[in-house]
Amino acid sequence: FSSRRRHTRSCLKSRGLGDVYKRQQRGSWFTRLRRRNWFPYLMVLPAFVIVLAVVIYPMAYSLFVSFTPFHLLRPDTTSQFVLENMFDNYARLGRDDVFWRALGNTVLFMVVTVNASLIIGFGLAMMLARMTFALGPARVLLMIPMMFAPVLIGFQFSWFVNATVGLVNNALTTLGLISQPIAWLVDQPNGMFSIMVATIWMTVPVVTIVLLAGRLSLSEELYDAASVDGASVYQRMRHITVPQMRPFFIIVLVLLSLDLARAYDIVRIMTDGGPAHRTELIWTYAGQLAIRNSQFGMASAMSMTGVVLGVAFTFYLFRQMMKVREEMG
Repeated sequence: FSSRRRHTRSCLKSRGLGDVYKRQQRGSWFTRLRRRNWFPYLMVLPAFVIVLAVVIYPMAYSLFVSFTPFHLLRPDTTSQFVLENMFDNYARLGRDDVFWRALGNTVLFMVVTVNASLIIGFGLAMMLARMTFALGPARVLLMIPMMFAPVLIGFQFSWFVNATVGLVNNALTTLGLISQPIAWLVDQPNGMFSIMVATIWMTVPVVTIVLLAGRLSLSEELYDAASVDGASVYQRMRHITVPQMRPFFIIVLVLLSLDLARAYDIVRIMTDGGPAHRTELIWTYAGQLAIRNSQFGMASAMSMTGVVLGVAFTFYLFRQMMKVREEMG
């Protein structure tokens, strides 16, 4: 088609009708533009404007601020963008021991909570899929943690593990398992462990619902045929359930990773990153730098680092999802 159009244009130019061809092409383009149905674009326009104002512009501005020595108490530092010094904030992060501790805690927090939530949610989904009675009340009870905001869950578990009046210490003392109260939120391993338990309790219902939907979508004929062939419960789980539910596992991993990579509320309420930055995560440390220390340049650089890591991990999970879809046809 393009070669025919070039041939037509060359013929018209050779006959001195090049201007006529240009007007004809311009008129046809304007006609096509005028006849295009703009209604779908107008319907999407408000959502695009909101995303531009709420997501894209703040991200772009935060990226710009990460290249400046912006300090909240010195507003003139916002425009102090020097090309030679644009990576100073990132270089300072590389020399900051607290940042590396927060990064390690964030990776540990995500690995443990995501995998524990996936395993527990998968077990509960399999149990609910085999239930023949009281399935409705069980689902309602399962959704109770989803009704609470992360702030309330943080306060709730802070009371559970309180060193003096906490439910956990009182129960362990009554059972004779401990003689002295344990400072769950102060000791180095126990503080992060308490935060992980609270986060897992909050995220397990979502995982269970997604995996339960995936399990109920599988054909029962596969399980009937496997039972006729003498396959055990473990064999059916290994060779039918797990391979068929791989896309749902990837979806759960993506959702949990995107959600837990921004974990701030529970950590802020329970430990505030302390003591001595033992439970510090990237986002709590970034909030401390921005809100308490007014170092918006450093905080923006740390936030951009977290965003890059989150996007890279999410991209990897999406690649795995596409591979699973190709394998399953």
